[in-house]
Amino acid sequence: MRRPPLPSPVLPQLLAALCLFGPPASGQTAAEPKALEGKTQDASIRPDVSARQYELRGVQDTLDASGQQRRKIEIEIETIRADRARLTAALLDTGAKARDAEAKVSAAEQRLDTLTGSEDAIRRSLDSRRSVIAEVLASLQRMGRKPPPAVLVRPEDMLSAIRTSILLGAVLPELRDETTALATDLTEMVRLRKGIGEERDALAKAIASLSGERERLAALVAARQGAQAEAERALEAERDRARQLAKEATSLKDLISRMESEVASAAKAAQDALKAEEILKKQAEAEAAGIVAKAVAPFRDPARLMPAIAFADAKGLLSLPVAGNLRKAYGTSDGYGGVEKGLSLATRAKANVLSPTDGWVLFSGPYRSYGQLLIINAGSGYYIVLAGMEKIDVRVGQFILAGEPVAAMGDGSAKTAAALAIGAVEPILYVEFRKDGAAIDPGPWWVKSAFEKVRG
Repeated sequence: MRRPPLPSPVLPQLLAALCLFGPPASGQTAAEPKALEGKTQDASIRPDVSARQYELRGVQDTLDASGQQRRKIEIEIETIRADRARLTAALLDTGAKARDAEAKVSAAEQRLDTLTGSEDAIRRSLDSRRSVIAEVLASLQRMGRKPPPAVLVRPEDMLSAIRTSILLGAVLPELRDETTALATDLTEMVRLRKGIGEERDALAKAIASLSGERERLAALVAARQGAQAEAERALEAERDRARQLAKEATSLKDLISRMESEVASAAKAAQDALKAEEILKKQAEAEAAGIVAKAVAPFRDPARLMPAIAFADAKGLLSLPVAGNLRKAYGTSDGYGGVEKGLSLATRAKANVLSPTDGWVLFSGPYRSYGQLLIINAGSGYYIVLAGMEKIDVRVGQFILAGEPVAAMGDGSAKTAAALAIGAVEPILYVEFRKDGAAIDPGPWWVKSAFEKVRG
């Protein structure tokens, strides 16, 4: 009787697996440090001057490229500074691109985290089975040094041959299964590493694109605010009054009421909202059949000085102000026996905040534990509250368009009430819709695809 033959791919696959799954590439053998010790000390004592010069040239090239990009943006801004419509159109376009870039960066980071987690899981699995594979290989080596007897030559060793065959019959299927599983895991690890490399490249490109869009957006915002610098100086007294009202107000409802009655620019914005409401009503009465057709197209007109449509007719048309993830939804428990009156969205650090609607800025500044607070009068008794930003780029009384950049988030270090309530480490933007002094559900106003995406 002959012993069962070993499957030919078993040993080569296991040996290849152990070679592949060896110590980390960054590790050294015990002899390597001694061999390189002298060279390392020489390198630390006498730095390579040419390498430093090469690094310096690289930094200089980066600075030159950044300077060229900045000059290009400055020339572009100068050509459109005097044209409000073109400036606003550029702001809307760049704001949308910056938000898309932020979304791409966040998506790439999530995919990279998933791939890295899968790779770590496979590595842990291989670590846990390494001792088993080593034991099986050792058993095979021992059997190789002491093979079972040949029954035809030595019939008296029949019992020994039978025992050896039973042993091999028990070991080989398990060994084959282990080899197959190991080869599958190693193949998957190779695939994951390739995917990780591709995602890192995509992430680097997305970050570079985001950096460029943010630089252009900052220049455009500066140009917009620069055109209003003189008006800003004239409104300094009103700004002081707004800050004082924010300290005295007992609630958002009280703040809105007092701003519209005691601050001239806010009162004018409220009057403009009423006039716009009357105009929109007349248009609706004159063209009742064309309301649906007009619902989207007017948002594309950057020269408008009043809302494109009545806020009540904008349901299902508004985009979220940031690219982020929903952390708290309207109507859910707030943890203190009440319910949430708005949305809490987790954002990237320094994310741009876009106005979700056309409207007039009613309040802009710090307010209690909300952080930087922005209130937009959307007309017809509707108000949009945005809170938790680090910087606001619009002033009280200013008319802003849906999609226009109005603020920027911080890095998450300054904790607002919304962030503390959910224990968030990232920046949190709080969004609340109000109608006639009370919070309402903002859900019906969002574009469905965008809202479903943030809900995950």
